[in-house]
Amino acid sequence: MVRISKPKLSDKREHIAYFTMEVGISHHIPTYSGGLGVLAGDLLKSYADLHIPIVGVTLLSEKGYFYQKIDADGNQVEQPVKWNPSDFLTLLPNIVEVNIEGRSVKVRAWKLVVKGGIGGQDIPIYYLDTNVDGNSDYDKTLTSFLYGGDRAYRLAQEIILGIGGVRMLEELGYFINKYHMNEGHAALLIVDLVKRASEVIKGSQVGNDGWKESIDAVKEKCIFTTHTPVAAGHDRFDLELFKRITNNQVPADLLKGAIHDNLVNMTLFALNHSKYVNGVAKMHGEVTKEMFPGYIINAITNGIHSGTWASPPFKKMFDKYIPGWSVDPFSLRYAMSIPKDELWSAHLEAKKILMDEINQKTNVGFQISRFTIGYARRFTAYKRPDLILLEIEKLKKVAEKVGDIQIVFAGKAHSQDTQGKEIIKKVFQTAKDVNSQNCKVKIVFMEHYDMRLASILVAGCDVWLNTPQRPYEASGTSGMKAALNGVPHLSTLDGWWLEGHIENLTGWSLGPNPSDPGFKDDYDPSDEAKDLYEKLEKIIIPTFYGNQEKWVDIMKHCIALNGSFFNTHRMAEQYITNAYLD
Repeated sequence: MVRISKPKLSDKREHIAYFTMEVGISHHIPTYSGGLGVLAGDLLKSYADLHIPIVGVTLLSEKGYFYQKIDADGNQVEQPVKWNPSDFLTLLPNIVEVNIEGRSVKVRAWKLVVKGGIGGQDIPIYYLDTNVDGNSDYDKTLTSFLYGGDRAYRLAQEIILGIGGVRMLEELGYFINKYHMNEGHAALLIVDLVKRASEVIKGSQVGNDGWKESIDAVKEKCIFTTHTPVAAGHDRFDLELFKRITNNQVPADLLKGAIHDNLVNMTLFALNHSKYVNGVAKMHGEVTKEMFPGYIINAITNGIHSGTWASPPFKKMFDKYIPGWSVDPFSLRYAMSIPKDELWSAHLEAKKILMDEINQKTNVGFQISRFTIGYARRFTAYKRPDLILLEIEKLKKVAEKVGDIQIVFAGKAHSQDTQGKEIIKKVFQTAKDVNSQNCKVKIVFMEHYDMRLASILVAGCDVWLNTPQRPYEASGTSGMKAALNGVPHLSTLDGWWLEGHIENLTGWSLGPNPSDPGFKDDYDPSDEAKDLYEKLEKIIIPTFYGNQEKWVDIMKHCIALNGSFFNTHRMAEQYITNAYLD
């Protein structure tokens, strides 16, 4: 096997490198946009807890994704995020260079140490930064905005992440045994690895057996995780643009099978050069096979870092009744033995924190005693954030009949997603209209959804709502965070919910079940809205207000069944066993 870089670390250990465009470790470090980045952060935390020799590589995103403001009419306004990297990260003296459109661009790195839990270890994450003296004014901005700019800007970022990341790790003295690409953004690392491998094999040139051996050697080292069944989520670049921005650094042999309709598909590029490929839920693995026939696609269902997402009241309760739960999340199955009154008290404490947050920010007057639904996700059409508002008069009648309803929304739309922004505006204006009426429904939209707000929402709501259009939900992790805090899920059967759903025990489904005989995915969204209103009216709200013992029993099962399984400790162990070990 060809060694791509020589070991320089004093302990000579082989490392795994985890490359991701975004990573969410804390709301203080806004280098994430949503689920993809938070998932990466949670997984790295579990690797630290489990004492795995891994390093993370990402971009600095000096001005974040964006800070979301909502104006008086409900329009999303994007502003740069103001934070100071030196408050949380350590700037390293090391500099590497990458070629972008024929220019030599300097890249430096900031280091963050993620501390493992009991028995764990510290692992580093390196944040790549081009705001370096000697770079042009434009090149200094290439690591400013996460997912910002045009296609040329995005491709330049992917050069920095993939090629710059490989060079920085070598500069820092790491010997990397496996390269794990979290989505196709980092796929260009393959280019630098193949070139380095070919230099090791003497006399290797493009087209001869040595070159093929280099490609094969790199493939043995690469793992690729794809996160989206939505075509728009797979990066594609016009071939001429690709050649220009990469300055023809990518040999034609490497691009074979990755070009369609004159577009370079980065997912195909990664698929072609990775030994192990996986989707992020069982259903998503099957959907990905249909999208990319001919490839072996595995599935490792996503999870969450239990120690991060358990709310303070639940951490205290878990420490009391399930000692060691954060080290061994599977032990949360013993949640069935927690006294019901203490579980309910912990929930009310978490709910009070959320009510205070909502009332301080909106002055709408949410109350702890009222049934509260939470919806907080990226606002885009296929996630259908406004499904519950499809027939607002029907929702009001449900509340009149069975009890007050409070709904809290949060989430950002991509700056270029006009339709997603219109949905935010619709939700905001609907809330404004409903709250001005004397009715039993109250609605709020909380601006600037981030990890801090998410931690309050997932623990403080009574039910977590998710309404994606099948089969476009790859996994979804917000419902897992809610389940850890005893909050049941109400969702269409897609992504992780196909695996976590037990009707009336861990939550409730909406619409037809894909596993039913004769299932056809041609349903009308209005039918799902009707199903939503009917379950709220006949099952969910009457149970909440009228049968607390049954409700708390459902909460227990959420923790014991879903909280104990859908975590990144289990996920990390599956990656180690299935992907990292030869």
